[in-house]
Amino acid sequence: MLNLTASMAVAFKDLADRGVRPRGDLLYFAVADEEAGSAHGARWVADHHPDAIRCDYLLTESGGLHDGSPEAPVIGVTVGEKGVAWRRLRIRGTPGHGSMPFRIDNALVKAAAVVQRLAEYRPAPRFHELWPARVDSLNVPDELKQALLDPQRIDAALDGLPSAAAAAHLHACTHTTFSPNIIDGGVMKTNVIPDTIDLDVDVRTLPGEGADEVNAHLRAALGDLADHVDVEIILNDPASISRTDTPLWDSLQRAVSVPFPGATLSPQFTVGFTDARVFRELGAISYGAGLFSPSVDAAEFGRRFHGHDERVDVESLGLTVELWQRVVADLMA
Repeated sequence: MLNLTASMAVAFKDLADRGVRPRGDLLYFAVADEEAGSAHGARWVADHHPDAIRCDYLLTESGGLHDGSPEAPVIGVTVGEKGVAWRRLRIRGTPGHGSMPFRIDNALVKAAAVVQRLAEYRPAPRFHELWPARVDSLNVPDELKQALLDPQRIDAALDGLPSAAAAAHLHACTHTTFSPNIIDGGVMKTNVIPDTIDLDVDVRTLPGEGADEVNAHLRAALGDLADHVDVEIILNDPASISRTDTPLWDSLQRAVSVPFPGATLSPQFTVGFTDARVFRELGAISYGAGLFSPSVDAAEFGRRFHGHDERVDVESLGLTVELWQRVVADLMA
């Protein structure tokens, strides 16, 4: 998980080897399946053995990047995340022989139109409670900050950003997004016109949006094609946020101040999802933390996820291990 599993294991082993006895229980919990929705990992344990992982505070992935200006440096800590509402769209047509496609209801052709409409859909922006602070932490001109806080101007501002990575991230922070990523026609042959195509769409929702809002978005995006599509829910977890007025937040602040004096923590809202949402349902204050090298560019780092160059540098690994050690020492001594 881009260094979290490894760095936490190293820090946990070091504490055990040194005979550290923290005040309270310190849990190291590592499971697979977060990338596939947590159903067979954290979600399964939470449903069947909740007391084994129930905690007051949780530290997990997706935090620790540097931002702000040299005069006011900030380090991001993820305190909330978008909802995940994966959907399977089933598009039906009429089977036939591939040699006679004229006036035939080809499900794949119809699915192509569905994909195109989802790609072109531009829902209106919506600003959550953490967005103003996020914009304030950006090291960009004030005019751009004002545009990013204006619902009437933000889309044009994002279209004009020279960095596609930064534009993609900031767009996802403020919009419900739809990414058609898997298409499946079952057993298909070159000479057979398909009658059924399944299209899996990665939908990420903003705070306050649920299944009804997702359905409304899909109908708006698909228009007259909506009546030709059956929608199946694969995953439907809402957005979640943890408060920051906690001893854990204060411990994180003191811990990052050791290697980076003057840097302040900035509460972030991640556009991905993590297992933190499962722990918030169990009542835990959940943060995505870590500590990366100042040389890691936040926008470029975001492009590494599932990309060609998914990696973490050695300096960041060391900084993150030391962060966990300091937080445990500060919070649980």
